[in-house]
Amino acid sequence: MSKPMHDTPMLDQLESGPWPSFVTGIKRLAKDEGKPYQNMMIDLLGQLEHSYKTRKGYWKGGTVGVIGYGGGVIPRFSEVAANYPASKEFHTLRIQPAAGMHYDTKIMRQLCDVWEKYGSGLIAFHGQSGDIMFQGVSSDKVQAAFDELNEMGFDLGGAGPAVRTGMSCVGAARCEHSCANEQKIHRILVNNFLDDMHRPALPYKFKFKVSGCPNDCMNSIERADMAVIGTWRDEMKVNQAEVKTFVAKKGRKYVIDNVITRCPTNALSLNDDDSLAVDNRNCVRCMHCINVMTKALSPGDDKGVTVLMGGKRTLKIGDLMGTVVIPFMKLEAQEDYDKLREIAEATIDFFAENALEHERTGEMIERIGLVNFLEGIGLEVDPNMIAEPRQCSYVRMDTWDEEAQKWFTRKAEEKRAAAAG
Repeated sequence: MSKPMHDTPMLDQLESGPWPSFVTGIKRLAKDEGKPYQNMMIDLLGQLEHSYKTRKGYWKGGTVGVIGYGGGVIPRFSEVAANYPASKEFHTLRIQPAAGMHYDTKIMRQLCDVWEKYGSGLIAFHGQSGDIMFQGVSSDKVQAAFDELNEMGFDLGGAGPAVRTGMSCVGAARCEHSCANEQKIHRILVNNFLDDMHRPALPYKFKFKVSGCPNDCMNSIERADMAVIGTWRDEMKVNQAEVKTFVAKKGRKYVIDNVITRCPTNALSLNDDDSLAVDNRNCVRCMHCINVMTKALSPGDDKGVTVLMGGKRTLKIGDLMGTVVIPFMKLEAQEDYDKLREIAEATIDFFAENALEHERTGEMIERIGLVNFLEGIGLEVDPNMIAEPRQCSYVRMDTWDEEAQKWFTRKAEEKRAAAAG
């Protein structure tokens, strides 16, 4: 038999605006007569209303897990359980999604059925680490819920001071801008570090994110300790016939105002005959012109990836964007993917040995210096390693010519060695 609903005047206000409210979703679950989670959701609403009134949170952590794993379950115990007993335990299971977040409707229904059977029915697609967030389950049902999800082929994601699940964009399956095999990169990195994901043993969390092009739909530059972003190093492809069609449809003023003048490096110009001139040497791959003129412009053919390290949201020293540590590398043969995996291994090993407790990779780099970090993971300094385009080269400008010559000399020697070998 269901409990009576709590009065929730403050939560009700959240449903009054023009936007969808999470409160509506919870109320719908709380009205599911006969469902095993109904009373849990009724008391959840009551506790949430109480938190809004007192301006305090009443969830505390603890230890909840499944056999053989040290992470993947986020424990939540209520400090006001006497008043809201049905939601006294409201744990979250983090489940790894398919790379690129590809599901079919059958799998989606099966996931929902499992969570209605064991949990609250509340699911979030997806958390910032990429996991499917199954929110709201009591301690005695955690193992059974995981067992059924595992039978379907799903595994727990990362939680705590561990390697996290990782995210990759939908990629070439639906996006013509894709410059890399996002799902392959994602699976290689995640599968290689499953032990580090399931058994937290790092100073703090470490995130992988993979975006197939510089649009960076996974927000990897600002959210990932190691970001892999597809890019190209030859000239952007221009279909001049489509450019002229676009100009004829939109007008020269529109194209100048919305494409030409918005190029951050003034690399675009519109000719008198309505064709587009591109200064590819000054293109910084911001993707704006390609996004606006999708039929006319597209990435080049010499595709690969850029690797950045150290992105994160606010923690100890504020927001950090990732720093380029590999300006460009091809990912074609298996040895290319092996090299990327080795770089990830070296980075996580160095992070584990040198980071302070509760310190992210970017904060460690800021503390010890980029040169020491690069030496620690076995990468040589490259003039193309930057934090921000056009603003911050890690080669000293007062000795630019000498440093650049060292780089060109080294590349020439590598080329001769490769030819001789």
